[in-house]
Amino acid sequence: MHTSLSDTPKVILLTGASSGIGEATARHLAGAGHRLVIGARRVERLQALGDELRARGAVVDSLALDVTRLEDLQKMAELARERHGRVDVLINNAGIMPLSPLAALKIDEWNRMLDVNVRGVLHGIAAVLPIMQAQGRGQIVNVASIGAHAVSPTAAVYCASKYAVRAISDGLRQETDVIRVTVISPGVVESELADHITDETARAAMRDFRRIALPPEAVARAIAYAVAQPDDVDVSEVIVRPTASPY
Repeated sequence: MHTSLSDTPKVILLTGASSGIGEATARHLAGAGHRLVIGARRVERLQALGDELRARGAVVDSLALDVTRLEDLQKMAELARERHGRVDVLINNAGIMPLSPLAALKIDEWNRMLDVNVRGVLHGIAAVLPIMQAQGRGQIVNVASIGAHAVSPTAAVYCASKYAVRAISDGLRQETDVIRVTVISPGVVESELADHITDETARAAMRDFRRIALPPEAVARAIAYAVAQPDDVDVSEVIVRPTASPY
């Protein structure tokens, strides 16, 4: 059995860190003393977050990151190894949610969701898995959704992408006895995800669906809980919902 790292700073990679759950998670983990490498496409917001956290004494590196590009994830992992000598945790958080009825035939949006939500997770796994296997330890945290547990109208492709994240995660969990694999499935969260819905039917449905929502900090705390467990304890799956929400 490996010695627990739960009481020492961990080297954590975090995608989609420029807003929402990713930003809240970066703040929470930096405040707990972990060493972060954060990435996102919106470089200005990411850099501002990194500057703020470093001004508070945190150890944070940031880099432009598009999870649809495997080489970007590999660069992120290599930066962590160069700076800290290891990779303890990867948090695959980046995701998009342009909902629409299938009959709207928004095929470009379908493909983009699959690229970010599924291939992005696979690219993250591919970038860190050899490192973690060589270390004999590590953790991969994949942010899914309650949409990975139940399908709703206008969300067929989004839910399919999140079901895929759960399947990939459980497959990886079964294939290794040294790497912890965690799925975090948030319910409705205050975020910018819904702002990018172009279909009016879906936008109207989401206004009611999102009437009761969690602050992103609630999900950040769930992620931190899973990360804090010792190496022989794998928090495999957590669903985090607003108490007052039926969804």
